[in-house]
Amino acid sequence: MSFPEITMPPLDEVKKHFTLFDYIDGERIAPTVDMGAFVHNPNTGEKIAPQMATSPENIERALQVAQRLHESGEWANTSPEKRAEILDNAANHLMGLTPMIAAVESYNTGIVFSTTSFVNAIVWLAFKAAAGVLRSGYAVNKVPGPHGDVEVLRKPLGVAVAIVPWNSPAALAAHKVANALAAGCPVILKPTEWAPYSCLFLADGLEAAGLPKGLFQIVNGGGDVGAKLVGDKRVRAVSFTGGLHGGRAVAAACAADFKSLQLELGGNNAMVVLPDADIDKVADGIVAGMTTLNGQWCRALGRLVVHESIQDQVVNAAMEKFKSLKVGDALSMESQLGPLANSAHHGRIVDAVNALKAKGGQTHHTAPTPDSAGYYLSPTLITGVAPEETLEEIFGPVATVHSFKTDEEAVKLANQTPYGLGGYVFSKDEDHAMQVARQMNTGGVKVNGVSLLELNVDAPRPAWGLSGFGEEGTLETFDVFCGKSIVGIAGK
Repeated sequence: MSFPEITMPPLDEVKKHFTLFDYIDGERIAPTVDMGAFVHNPNTGEKIAPQMATSPENIERALQVAQRLHESGEWANTSPEKRAEILDNAANHLMGLTPMIAAVESYNTGIVFSTTSFVNAIVWLAFKAAAGVLRSGYAVNKVPGPHGDVEVLRKPLGVAVAIVPWNSPAALAAHKVANALAAGCPVILKPTEWAPYSCLFLADGLEAAGLPKGLFQIVNGGGDVGAKLVGDKRVRAVSFTGGLHGGRAVAAACAADFKSLQLELGGNNAMVVLPDADIDKVADGIVAGMTTLNGQWCRALGRLVVHESIQDQVVNAAMEKFKSLKVGDALSMESQLGPLANSAHHGRIVDAVNALKAKGGQTHHTAPTPDSAGYYLSPTLITGVAPEETLEEIFGPVATVHSFKTDEEAVKLANQTPYGLGGYVFSKDEDHAMQVARQMNTGGVKVNGVSLLELNVDAPRPAWGLSGFGEEGTLETFDVFCGKSIVGIAGK
């Protein structure tokens, strides 16, 4: 499979894509509810546009359209081969839009273009993967029975809702939407009000692919719009990525009528550094773990758990790496780290750092930040704070440092938080590292590396504790939107 070359589109062309619309029954409609706040360019602090939400009437219309299409069975009864063809066509169209999707996200979220262009390959790859699930026969397969084969049917549950955050909106939306459509569900997408624009490209891709109108719709707004969708009895499946507060509200709403639910809510991820670790590789891992997506990713480094004999060496090595980090405008090809996503989030991160300083923390930061009104923050390690004071996720380029003497202490520190999404172990002794990694109660642990890519792209991405509910992954997300029926002959 060949990947398109990614080059930065002209800025004038990028700015043309900051017109928000609802997408209902194939129509692009301007949202009409003023939310009283603005979407900003975090690189400069300048306003892009008012935050707007879909009217209650158009939310209801979207739900009615989706329910009508589900009840008609038109899409559910479309053959897996035909559904796969449409998803493939959407992928092919979206592939060509990747540079613009990436540039729009860099302008609107502050994630550097080298990262958004890499991450947003997921947009079209998600549709390819969903098409592949259908072609594999996963939706309809057979197992042996006493009187012939027993059919195992995965059938669409009904209207699906996908809700995505601001750190990588288009890629997360594509993963959810592609699998919902593959499963046979009409799907309504609600992007975040802070970064809604890149998700709008999905409408272009699915229209160009020939998806029947109304099967994919977009409504806009904040938590109140999400609550209306998730609380509606016509909605039967929900996939949500976001914060813990929102996730709890979604889970409570879904519990009322037992909707199928998938949540990814972040983590406070530990990196365990054993005494024989390669210090330079660890420092590279710290930089990557704290700066990927500007530190605003759910598997970011949150707690650096390092053997006491090398703690100073590790912190000093990381600070040396950060000195040469190029912090700047996300649309600059030279920038390696951009600003935080919005002013409110920037304020929360600064408050969290100050709270830890008040508890005895010493901050370490060396990366120079621009003299700008943008929402920049130098990556910061914090030493000297008791581990029990650092249990909550910060969700930015900030990590606390804790030392240990024994493996048992290291594992206890790694498992101390209520979260469990990702983790890392560094050691020259891979067997030793694997032994420690196996004891970490978290969804996925990587040894001697920190990467956006999973260890296996087809592997599930599970969550423990407050990090979420249900697994992500191609098959796992497909299953969120399906009910399973077993049909076979029981007697002659």
